[in-house]
Formats: sequence, C-alpha cells, structure tokens
Amino acid sequence: MLTAFTRAFRTPDLRKKLLFTLGIVVLFRLGSVMPSPGVSTAAVNACLDSASEDSSNVYSLINLFSGGALLQLSVFALGIMPYITSSIIIQLLVVVIPRLEQLKKEGSSGEQKLTQYTRYLTIALGILQATGIVALARSQRLFPGCTVDVIPDTSLFRITTIVITMTAGTAVIMWMGELITARGVGNGMSLLIFTSIAAQLPSQGGRILQVAGGVVFGLVILLGLAIVVFVIFVEQSQRRIPVQYAKRLIGRRMYGGTSTYLPIKVNQAGIIPVIFASSLLQLPQL
Repeated sequence: MLTAFTRAFRTPDLRKKLLFTLGIVVLFRLGSVMPSPGVSTAAVNACLDSASEDSSNVYSLINLFSGGALLQLSVFALGIMPYITSSIIIQLLVVVIPRLEQLKKEGSSGEQKLTQYTRYLTIALGILQATGIVALARSQRLFPGCTVDVIPDTSLFRITTIVITMTAGTAVIMWMGELITARGVGNGMSLLIFTSIAAQLPSQGGRILQVAGGVVFGLVILLGLAIVVFVIFVEQSQRRIPVQYAKRLIGRRMYGGTSTYLPIKVNQAGIIPVIFASSLLQLPQL
C-alpha cells in the first residue's frame, strides 16, 4: 500500500492536488485561530482557562466541529455546521416542495440551482447563529462563571461587525470546501470536518495523559484505532445485487448472457444524519 501511495504521489496531477488541498487546510486553520475584530483575546483565554467542564460541554459538539474556533470567537467560529444544516434542510424540502423536486429531476442545471439555494440558506443560518453566539458572549453567558468582558465594546457597530465577520467566515469555509472538491483531493466538506476534529486531538490527548496516565492513554489510542477500522469497514461495505443480462442472437452470433452485480453501499447517508441529529440535540441547550 505504501509503495502504491508513493507511486501515486509521484504523479504531477495528484501532487498538485495534494499541495493545493494542504494550502487550503492551512488557511482554514489560520482563520480558526484568528480572533474576530472587537474580541479580547486575553479575556477569551482567561475564560477558557477558568471554565469548568460542565459549562464547556454545552457547546462541546459545535466547538469540536469548529476546531475549537467557536469558544475563541474567531473568524471561522461557526465552522462548517451552517452549511451542513442547510444542505440537510434542502434535501428534506425536496421531498416536500414540488418545485424543488422538479429541480432535482432536471439534472445538472437543477442541482446547480439547489446548490445556490443551499448557499443562500447557509448565509441566513450563519447570521442567525453568529447573532446568538455574540449575544451570549455579550451577556457573559457563553462562559458561565467568567465575569471578564469578552467583547469590551458592545456598541451596535462593533456587534454588527463581529456578526458580519463570522458570517463571512462561514461563506469562506463553504468556498474552501467546494475548492477542495473541485480542484483538490475531493470531499472538501468532510475533509474540513476531519481537520477541525483532528486539531483537538493533541490537547485532548495531553489532558488524558496528564490526568489518567500512560496506560489509559494507550488504551484510548487503541480504542480510537479500532473505531476507525470499524468505521472504514462499514463505509466500504456493499450489498451486491446480482444482475443477469439476457442472451441476444444477432446474425449467427450469440451476445450477452453475462452476469454482474449492482453495488449498493450499506451506509448510504454517511455521517450527515449523525451530525444533523447532534445539532438538533444541541438546540434546547443553546
């Protein structure tokens, strides 16, 4: 496998895609740690250090998918969640609204129209979520127990600037994911989600090693590897439906009669339902 990967990496086209994807990922992580204008970085760090685990668990899932950018109130604080939520909403509305169902049946032109609607809805959800997060930070409820002013200037202009910045960050993330899908290695949104989650692994692993010790840390690593192997096994699993082609007599020759199969993935929906269900469970707490 390593030899095949090395041989594939020598291909100029694949190497170009990998370097392009790596550049997008670096920019994505840079925006995840860049604070929004008007946010006090020192105050955010102080609140993060003093926040208890119970108060952090309220936003732990959204903060995980944003790579820790949510609680830092960075430019990419909202992460990819508004786009995922809007994509699922559009998919659900396709079944309900006949106009959207007709667009889906039109082929590539209809898919482009649905993608455009998804982008508009992403911006709307980004504005809504950014307003909620900024309102929580302004009222000192984003970090319960922390009385430091995360946003020193609470004027209307400053609050509007932060909301617009976070919403624009969501639009940039959506554009980055589409760039990776079109010009990179593919699956841009999934790759950005993986990057956000993987960015939390060093800090979480260090915390486990410090609190529980090396034995528990090793067991956690082994359990994580086992889960990854199991997920890959389920993701690659197929239900093969046999297909038999009938024989045809053309002239004096017999054609056809071959048998093949129709591969159907066991996990058709992927990880999207799990993410959407987790987002719905977070709404009552928010």
